[in-house]
Amino acid sequence: MSQLPSPIQIRLKRLPHGDGLPLPRYATDQAAGLDIVAAETVTVQPGARMAIATGWAIAIPDGYEVQVRPRSGLALKHGVTCLNTPGTIDADYRGEVKVILANLGQEPFHVARGERIAQLVPAPVQRAAFAEVDVLDETARGEGGFGSTGR
Repeated sequence: MSQLPSPIQIRLKRLPHGDGLPLPRYATDQAAGLDIVAAETVTVQPGARMAIATGWAIAIPDGYEVQVRPRSGLALKHGVTCLNTPGTIDADYRGEVKVILANLGQEPFHVARGERIAQLVPAPVQRAAFAEVDVLDETARGEGGFGSTGR
């Protein structure tokens, strides 16, 4: 069995329209993401995007974020993904968690209340400080941009 770090404690407040829905949960013992379900029934038309309610809000510990990621099965079977992926839920956000679904497929995508729509991955946050300089160090790649490293 793998040695995983101790889980962080994320407080969850269930909202009235989330009654009866399962909490975010891992589908398997080694899953990286917690499956989350929709708290509403909607249809996402081809080419459209919608913010889907989950029915809860969370309090993430300082020093962490929670990333919202698409489900691979929805992407492959229906062309449905999350926009702004991975989406970040900051530790100081206390509103309802919503998932921005985009339908890149050819058919309307029907989301049923209680259906798994995305996954959450908690992650530590590394803060950065920028230091303005006149010259950057040289590298083999240099200023080569998109596609510059070959095929």
